[in-house]
Amino acid sequence: MSEIYSFDVTANNGNELQLADYKGKVLLIVNTASKCGFTPQYEGLQSLYEKYKDQGFEVLAFPCDQFGHQEPGSDSDIQNFCTTRFSVSFPLFEKTEVNGDDAHPLFKYLKKQAPGIFGSEMVKWNFTKFLVGKDGKVMARYAPKTAPENIEADIKAALSL
Repeated sequence: MSEIYSFDVTANNGNELQLADYKGKVLLIVNTASKCGFTPQYEGLQSLYEKYKDQGFEVLAFPCDQFGHQEPGSDSDIQNFCTTRFSVSFPLFEKTEVNGDDAHPLFKYLKKQAPGIFGSEMVKWNFTKFLVGKDGKVMARYAPKTAPENIEADIKAALSL
């Protein structure tokens, strides 16, 4: 697949969606987990979403259980946790693998377009973030420790393009 809009994804509620539905928007795609030291980043992600969603910004969260079994719950459990604990209103998707043979094609694409340190295409941990511009091109990759508020300037810049 040659562009991000050609991928299909499954929402947390089981509905099939196409990333083409987000064409023309700035996307922050994040692999998340409910029992991780970085889980409080949900608050920062929600804050960015609320601040910029009316300008064409979307946070797309893909829960992942590949790192220390930190996302053990069902999709329903994850939805409940995110909405009650962090008032998350941005889209949540079904639990997704981001590394290995069973990695979702979207994450294979993102990792190839924006490799990590030393060119690695592996996602190292939960809360790795990929910023995608309105044109569908991957603009940046951020490490798990990068707090959402620390990429706000990049989001603003992407929205102004």
